[in-house]
Amino acid sequence: MFFKNLTLFRFSPSVANDLSRLDDVLPEHRLRACGPLEMFTRGFVPPVGSGDGEPLTHTVKQCTLLTVGGQEKMLPAAVVNDELQRKVQKIAEEEGRKVGGRERKRLKDDVVTELLPRAFVRNSRMSGYVDREKGWVVLDTASRKAAENALTQVREALGSFPAVPLAPEEGVRVLLTDWLANGVLPAGLTLGDECELRDPASATGAVSISRRQDLDAEEVKEHLRNGKQAFRLGLTFDDRISFVLGEDLVVRKVKFLDVVVNELGDNPSDAHAEMQAGLALLSLELGRLLGKLEEWFGLPRPADA
Repeated sequence: MFFKNLTLFRFSPSVANDLSRLDDVLPEHRLRACGPLEMFTRGFVPPVGSGDGEPLTHTVKQCTLLTVGGQEKMLPAAVVNDELQRKVQKIAEEEGRKVGGRERKRLKDDVVTELLPRAFVRNSRMSGYVDREKGWVVLDTASRKAAENALTQVREALGSFPAVPLAPEEGVRVLLTDWLANGVLPAGLTLGDECELRDPASATGAVSISRRQDLDAEEVKEHLRNGKQAFRLGLTFDDRISFVLGEDLVVRKVKFLDVVVNELGDNPSDAHAEMQAGLALLSLELGRLLGKLEEWFGLPRPADA
């Protein structure tokens, strides 16, 4: 139930009102199996269970959990190219001519069409939740592309969902570098044991990645004195959550520490009750962290038009 990465978006209060329709519209956009000639499909799947009768959302107070599923055909380029080469060679041997570029493209399309029905299918799932009161979308991924794909599914279901990427008013990299260089962090925040330092003046400059490292070490300070800045920084919040925060404000490697996990207690025998308890704890802990991110970096909620 605990998320491992957080890609974040925000939405206005009026958008929050429209989210009350999720239970009504998501069933029309359930994940369906890939057709014989389809490369992929996406749709909503139950956060718990897999039956058609399982609910597609779980709501605790102001937070609603949903899961986007996907099916993707696995058709390696090497397999396609080998089959294409076989066809090209056969034409050369039987007809004594070379295959031109236009014909080669048509043959490749034919190969893909022939192989797709026999391709293996890879299933995927991504969970996320919307906080209607605070205006957050929280997706369990570090991939911006995957997050946008999930939002596209919500937009298609609702007709519109103007959630926007974070627009910090404070320089994220500047603050991360200052915290690392001076060791003066906001209350409740402590340095972890990981950072990524780069020279911002050069796209091809040296990169220093430290893991399981004392970030007060002289080695780290020397990189900072030489002009490198913190592009990612390991942090711990209130001794309850550790994570790596990037200059893109993607929260990676999220780990809920023992004090949080222990609060979940014994797992209920009912999977839905377990999900409700997990979502309640998840949204509570992340809600506190997101509130602080909003405060530290200036992440205002979009206003209604």
